[in-house]
Amino acid sequence: MRPTIRTVLMIGALALLAPLLFACKKEAKSNEIFFARDSFENSNGKLNVITTVAPLTDIVHNIGGDRINLYGVIPDGTNSHTFEPKPSDAKQFARADLVIVNGLHLEEPTLNLAKANLKQGAEIKYLGDNTITEREWLFDFSFPREKGDPNPHLWMNPKYALKYAELTRDWLAARDAPNAAIYRENYTRYKTVIDRVDAATRQAVQTVPEKNRRLLTYHDSWAYWAREYGFQVIGAVQPSDFKEPRPREVRAVIDQIKQEQLPAVFGSEVFPSKVLRQIAKEANATYVDKLSDDAPPGKPGSPEHTYVGMMLDDMRNMLPALGGNAAAFDGIDPAPTFQRSGP
Repeated sequence: MRPTIRTVLMIGALALLAPLLFACKKEAKSNEIFFARDSFENSNGKLNVITTVAPLTDIVHNIGGDRINLYGVIPDGTNSHTFEPKPSDAKQFARADLVIVNGLHLEEPTLNLAKANLKQGAEIKYLGDNTITEREWLFDFSFPREKGDPNPHLWMNPKYALKYAELTRDWLAARDAPNAAIYRENYTRYKTVIDRVDAATRQAVQTVPEKNRRLLTYHDSWAYWAREYGFQVIGAVQPSDFKEPRPREVRAVIDQIKQEQLPAVFGSEVFPSKVLRQIAKEANATYVDKLSDDAPPGKPGSPEHTYVGMMLDDMRNMLPALGGNAAAFDGIDPAPTFQRSGP
C-alpha cells in the first residue's frame, strides 16, 4: 500500500468581509445580495432565516426564494472553520425564526452566538447531521479521527447538496404553511438542475484516465465528492494543526507526486499557497489554484454566483487538468431556479 501524505501548512486567516445580506424588501430578479444589515427584520411578515457558508446560503435561497428574508452570516471565501461572528451578528440571530447550519462541528463559534441570542420559538437546524449517519462520516488528512471532528464538506457532493435542499424545503414548509406549495415547487425546479450536475459529473469523470482519478489538494474538502464519483484523495496540505510544513515533509510530498505520477495538484482560491505551487513545480505537475468549496464564482448578483456555478467552475478546472474533459457540463444554467412572486 502506498504511503499517504500528512503534510502541514499554516495559512493566516483572511480578513473578515462584511457579512452578506439578501434583499428582503425588494422583489427578487436574480440572486441579488445587499449589504444593508438593518433591513433584516420582521416587519414584512416573512420568515427570517440565517445560514452560514455561501453555498448553503445559495441552496436555501433556491428553495426559499423571495418568500423568506435570508441572511448569510459567513461571507464568501471566508475560512468557515475559523470564522468568528461579530458581536453585532447577535442582533441578527435575535431576529431569526430559523437558523440553518451545516453542522458536523463546522460552525461552533457561530452556533454559540446563535444559541445565546435566539428568540423564543426560533429553531436551529443541522443539514449535515440530518444527511448522513455517523457511520458515514469521513476522517482524513485535515480531519483526523483522533480529534473527533469529521470532514464537514458534504455539500461538495451534489447528492448531499440535494438532500440539503430537501431538508430546507421541509423545514421552511413546517414554519410557513401558506407558502409550503411554493417551497415544494422550488425544490422540484432545483432538483432538476442538481440532477443534471450529478449526471454530467458521472459522465465527465469517465473521460479522466483511471490512473489519474486521484486528488492532492490544499484544503481537504473533496472527500465526499471523491467517494461518490470514484476518486481517491491521496493527500491534503492543510492539516488540522495548521503548522508550517518542515522541509522533509515538503520533500515527502514532492517524492510522492513523482511516484504517483500525478499530472496536477489543486490549490484553493481562498487559501493561496506558495508552498503548494513550489511543490507542483519541483514535481513537474500542473498547479491549479482555482478550486473552491465556499466561494461561488463571479460577483454577488451575477447568474454564476451560486452553488451550481461553483461546482461547474470546479469541474471545468479540475477534470481537464487530470486528462479528462468537461463538455458534459455545457448548457447547464447556474442561475437561481426559484419561482418568483409577481411579474
